[in-house]
Amino acid sequence: MLRSLSVRVLIALVAGLGLGAAAAAYAGPDVKRAIELFESIGGLWLNSLRMTVVPLIFAVLVTGIASVADAAATGRLAVKTIVLIVVTLTFSAIYTVAFAQGFYALWPVGEAGAAALRAGASAAPDLAKQAPNLIDFVKGLAPQNAIKAASEDAILPLVVFASFFGFAVTRLPDARRRAITEFFDSVGEAMVTIVRWVLWAAPVGVFALGLGVGLRAGVGAAGEIAHYIAAISLTNIGLTVVAYLMAVGLGRLPLGRWARAVAPVQVAAFATQSSLACLPAMIERSRDDLGIPDRITGLVLPLAVALFRMTGPAANLGVALFVAQVYGVHPSVAQYAGAIFVSVATSLASVSLPGQVSFFASIAPICLTLGLPVDLLPILIAVEVIPDIFRTIGNVTGDMAITAILARSDPEPAGAQAAVA
Repeated sequence: MLRSLSVRVLIALVAGLGLGAAAAAYAGPDVKRAIELFESIGGLWLNSLRMTVVPLIFAVLVTGIASVADAAATGRLAVKTIVLIVVTLTFSAIYTVAFAQGFYALWPVGEAGAAALRAGASAAPDLAKQAPNLIDFVKGLAPQNAIKAASEDAILPLVVFASFFGFAVTRLPDARRRAITEFFDSVGEAMVTIVRWVLWAAPVGVFALGLGVGLRAGVGAAGEIAHYIAAISLTNIGLTVVAYLMAVGLGRLPLGRWARAVAPVQVAAFATQSSLACLPAMIERSRDDLGIPDRITGLVLPLAVALFRMTGPAANLGVALFVAQVYGVHPSVAQYAGAIFVSVATSLASVSLPGQVSFFASIAPICLTLGLPVDLLPILIAVEVIPDIFRTIGNVTGDMAITAILARSDPEPAGAQAAVA
């Protein structure tokens, strides 16, 4: 079990919080100063993650758009699949904003716990800056200087520029297009390698940050961390229910038949926490239990695994909205719109990244779009192992749901077996 990085990071967080809280209660000033010095290692680790965000996001967006364009060129069913994926991901992000409003109205983040978390993380000094109005938001969508936007962590205009650049690349002659996409694919792989190196040291970094949180916050932060786990897990569970409604309502499948077909895949998702590992089971259950023909499952399910994580925008945006609650930030409508766009774009672009790499690469841009610090993310990634179970279950359920919908809307030619009984 200790071979799992997630488990080691979780143990490091608990140990850091506990030792930090004990030091705050019982240790002398020399020990506290030593802890503060050791905490700088956590700050170094966090900055090592931060430095990869801009080049990684730009690279994966360019290569991701190219892969979407290549998939769309394979035929009408692929285009319909991509359109349904984008629409579903956009709904996922909008759903999260609405869910978060209701959830935190019923179960608000406690001020004491929020203060404890804030005390344990160095908040950005410009949190109180005024949110942009609609006019400024629209004007700022296209960066005057893309390099300046990158240096200032202006993520939304950078994502817009990367999207235009990616689509422009797809219009180039094949040789030039391949050269550019291979270059950015290499850049992305290099950034992923750096992130993996940094994550290899995650137990040390998270332990150092946890010591600081425990020293300044005591055990008061523990309750809000549990609050966070509940918020993100319930968000993912809610989207899984939405996937059931999609399969039954739009796919016209009987509820019992659908539930029996998807249940073994959900068990595999729980065990593996990998949508890719569940692909064979998804194809088998869709074909044998739902009667979906091979021409649908053979294209839609691999494409969905490659491009679609139904819970991606929801969970990633949900993390950012929890951070907003901790810091007492109330985003404007324009900022919500920008965050929804960024969450969908980064979800599409980062589906090929490992889970722990994509956590920071997908959520940090959303936080920056909302004007939030990213200092809490290393603490939250330590407990991501629990919400990630519900993420994966929601993802495989969504993959099978859109397959059922497309089978219903794209029946086989006359004389062939019906797509769905």
